[in-house]
Amino acid sequence: MPSAQRNLLNDGRTHFQHGPIDIVLDISALTNASARKAVDAAWWRFQSVLGELCNELPTLRSSQSSQWTVLEGRVAKRMVAAVSKFDGFITPMAAVAGAVADEVLSAIPKTDDILRIIVNNGGDIALYLAPGQTCDIGLHIETHAFNKLGKLSINSPSSVRGVATSGWRGRSFSLGIADSVTTTASDCASADAAATIVAGAVDLPGNKLVTRKPARELSPDSDLGLLPVTIGVAPISSHATKHALALGSTKAEQLVSRQIIHSAALFLGEESAFVKSDLIPQQHRPLNLMPKTRPRSETKYNLR
Repeated sequence: MPSAQRNLLNDGRTHFQHGPIDIVLDISALTNASARKAVDAAWWRFQSVLGELCNELPTLRSSQSSQWTVLEGRVAKRMVAAVSKFDGFITPMAAVAGAVADEVLSAIPKTDDILRIIVNNGGDIALYLAPGQTCDIGLHIETHAFNKLGKLSINSPSSVRGVATSGWRGRSFSLGIADSVTTTASDCASADAAATIVAGAVDLPGNKLVTRKPARELSPDSDLGLLPVTIGVAPISSHATKHALALGSTKAEQLVSRQIIHSAALFLGEESAFVKSDLIPQQHRPLNLMPKTRPRSETKYNLR
């Protein structure tokens, strides 16, 4: 296994990379010394995360919840805690990126001189906000029809501490046809799994304009097995688009009512839908962009 890498970016943020895990860490503190100590604490924890995940990978790829009880790693347990909230087919891998972000965040002591921490794991973001602090996150929404910029503002009294995005255009697989679904939750692992579930619910089952293949034909070790994943979506009518978004919105509303997520924003083609929305596209309000997220999807990492 290659060693983990750590680099200081030109804008003052820190980049951690280890295999498929790619984190940008942004820390605001009262002193530079406090910020450096926080980065060091995150780095100390980050270096062992990939190895821990690889050691338990076969079980993490299982959809049989009875097998999850043997998992021992802290990140693995975060993954299980997140996906256990959902019904239907799901594996702990649906929450891996968010769980890693949460774990790195948890390793940083929240001393009085730490104001804000943003752990951005490939677009899935875990947050710490000291009292009185606010974080504005810029969202890049890319479909076959348009590119949009949106903004999510989170303040310290809010319960939101995790943001995640999923969609079939992401670097991994999706069961649905959403170009992009962004969810917010109290932790990043829950937001990650929820984005996966809601994006999969945005669908047109049996429609010939959607091209699918079994996941294992595309990646033999995929946790999705023989389930058909989306590999292409031809232009569809406005009516069909709205129908697919309505299915996803219903799922998002269920998750909001169960207090699993705080809100969701769904995008497909030229249409969009918002559930208890604090996620607003550009034409509705001005932007103050910070970390950019891109569509993500089902299995976040292909760990080897």
